Amino acid sequence: MIANRELKLDDYLQILKRGKWLLIVPTLLAPLAAFLVSFAFPPRYTSEALLLVLQQQVPEGFVRPVVSQELVERIATLQGRIESRDTLLPLVERYHLQDRGVGTSSVDDAVNDARQNVDLTPVETEFMTPVSARNRQVPGFYITYTDQDPRIAQQMCSELTTAFISEDLKMRGQMAQAATQFLAGQLQEARHSQEEKSVELATFKAKYFGQLPNQQEDNVRVLMTLNTRLEALTQNLDRAQQEKSYAQSLLADQLATWKASQAATSPAALQQQLVVLQAQLLSLQSRYTDEYPEVIRVKADIAEVNQKLKEANAAAVEAGGSQDLPVTLALEPPEIQKLRAQVRQYDQMIQQTTADQKKLASEIQSYQQRLQVSPAVQEEYDRLSRDYEAAQKFYNDLLEKEKESRMGADVELEQQGEQFRLSDPATLPSDPSFPNRLMITGGGLGAGAALAFGLMVWFEFRDTAIRSEDDVTACLELPTLVALPWLADAEQLQLLGNGTGRYGNGLRPKRKEKMEALG
Repeated sequence: MIANRELKLDDYLQILKRGKWLLIVPTLLAPLAAFLVSFAFPPRYTSEALLLVLQQQVPEGFVRPVVSQELVERIATLQGRIESRDTLLPLVERYHLQDRGVGTSSVDDAVNDARQNVDLTPVETEFMTPVSARNRQVPGFYITYTDQDPRIAQQMCSELTTAFISEDLKMRGQMAQAATQFLAGQLQEARHSQEEKSVELATFKAKYFGQLPNQQEDNVRVLMTLNTRLEALTQNLDRAQQEKSYAQSLLADQLATWKASQAATSPAALQQQLVVLQAQLLSLQSRYTDEYPEVIRVKADIAEVNQKLKEANAAAVEAGGSQDLPVTLALEPPEIQKLRAQVRQYDQMIQQTTADQKKLASEIQSYQQRLQVSPAVQEEYDRLSRDYEAAQKFYNDLLEKEKESRMGADVELEQQGEQFRLSDPATLPSDPSFPNRLMITGGGLGAGAALAFGLMVWFEFRDTAIRSEDDVTACLELPTLVALPWLADAEQLQLLGNGTGRYGNGLRPKRKEKMEALG
């Protein structure tokens, strides 16, 4: 009746007392049975090899690794490769695993059985930091193979370890070569694209030379220079025109004077001219020496006038009168010829300056038109420039990556990159890894104890016997008014004394003593 009321400590003790054999027997028999059953399983041996992960020997600051796959993911990929049919089938056939009579009926079953016997376990040490665990970096891992023959287990583990290292080197080489070839192809395409953009930009520059936005400052400086030259030419032209006008006025005056001197052939005119020349000579001598060209010229003019004066006087004497001689024209004096040459020179200078001025004006107009760049040219030039710069930058980046990839590939070919190194070769197991009889026995002990406890609880819940006043109260749900003692004969008292009666176990000790006293 324990299911109808709350149990106390005495109730639990009575339950344990009543079901002690129900606890002891299964608890002792179950581990013994488990230990005996463990001999029915065939022993299996596990060979183990340790592979350590060696980091890249060349610092990553100098050569970046080509293989960017996480180590754990790479190990999983390699595990899939060594557990593949292509890898396991030659080993199964070499060691005749399909003919061993272990339950495999074909080569495929033997391969599947061998695949299930392979296991990879990462090495975890107490020095692993949370950062390394989060980055999924392990210092190494174990490769194990389980088989019923310890030597076969060792040989298979050794073969799989060698295949693992070979597959890793092969995979890293393939990845490095694939990355290099891919970058080389991308680099060639980028070179072609960059050359096309360069030709397109060069053609556009040649077509709109001088009108490009980046040439505006140069055009402004050239335009300022041309304006300065034009202003200088204008000033030179004005000066030349003024000097020409001055030379023409001098020429006109000297021509008039010379013509007048040629017309005046009388002695009086010559005398007057002589007086003027002498006065001019005195003025020049007061300022210059006799070697001065103008002084020499004036002296020569004076000598010529004197000679003319003598001739005129002689002619007048011969003519016997004072009539004037006819004027005879002679060659122009050097001064007039020099002035005429200066006038011609000024004319040529004015013509040349005017031509240069027109040429500069045309160039200035051309540069002014260049400064007025159309928005279409501006937009097209900006687009071509951006495309060319993007293509050039992409090409340079690919070139740098291609160089790094080649260096990384060389590191892999020279086996200087990250790799697996065999630390402990495959062991020859001396003790079977299965069955573990101690563990099986312990499991049987736990299972037997659980079974015994369950049986005891099940029997107690199914027991409807009333053994105490608490059971009566719980069963009838009424208070107990009086309790009548049980009168037993001598035989029952003897059984009661031995504690083997039907109700002996359920009576309280004090009530038992009273009944014995009454008997």
